[in-house]
Amino acid sequence: MSLALSAVAAAALDRVLGEPRRWHPLVGFGCYAALVERVLYGNAASRLRGALAVLLAILPFVLLASATAWLPYGFLLDALVLYLALGWRSLDEHARAVSAALASGDISEARRRVGFMVSRDTVDMTPSEASKATVESVLENGNDAVFGALFWFVLAGAPGAVAYRLANTLDAMWGYKNARYRQFGWAAARLDDLLNFIPARLTALSYALFGRTAQALACWRRQAPAWESPNAGPVMAAGAGALDLALGGSACYEGVRHQRPLLGSGSAATPRDITRALNLVRNSLFLWLAIIVAWEALHA
Repeated sequence: MSLALSAVAAAALDRVLGEPRRWHPLVGFGCYAALVERVLYGNAASRLRGALAVLLAILPFVLLASATAWLPYGFLLDALVLYLALGWRSLDEHARAVSAALASGDISEARRRVGFMVSRDTVDMTPSEASKATVESVLENGNDAVFGALFWFVLAGAPGAVAYRLANTLDAMWGYKNARYRQFGWAAARLDDLLNFIPARLTALSYALFGRTAQALACWRRQAPAWESPNAGPVMAAGAGALDLALGGSACYEGVRHQRPLLGSGSAATPRDITRALNLVRNSLFLWLAIIVAWEALHA
């Protein structure tokens, strides 16, 4: 039962302790990745340089994580590694801070808090737009910060969780389609897409099971293909349908308003819906953990 124990222990640690306030490994990894970028970017960035950067950034830590398989009580170290890869409580705290600010009528604080979660402009957000942005972030990051890491942990142990979380971090650093990263960040973005392909669809299915199932599946089928991200589309469309909310649509990035495809079907998001989205992630996580425990018990 070591795999199941590690997964349950990691989720419990994350819920009780949250992310480390100081010396978070991902912060250190970000500094290391920035050094790799400075060394390899050069005067003319290329996809080859970017692929080499991804390899040099991720491989040493994956090899280090694989050492847990050879150590006594390695499942305890596995639990620690997975705990550091999860961001369940952090996602909950960020989202509830927005909800609390909106409930108290402090739109300035709500905008500031939303800015910690999304890349879009927040300075002129209305309460409805702040609620929508937060719900979208909760749904998408439910996959990125919880289910993706858990999936790869089950499939490949601690090395799988490390590879997934670091690839996700590199995508957040380099996966932009701008002049600097269009070529250099291509490998990071594609690797993140690949690693998220199955977890995103399992996340979408989980969301559907805990909401308006038929509507969630219909929104996933009809709306996800129009979304720019091949993995965020299913997750957010299914989540929006499950919650009976209208997401997507207009959003402002770097001073330019973009009309994104519509997601879901229903009413505009409110602060109450932030809590509903968090409950969707929580219930889905409990389901995943129950399945992991049951599966390992059956094959013990």
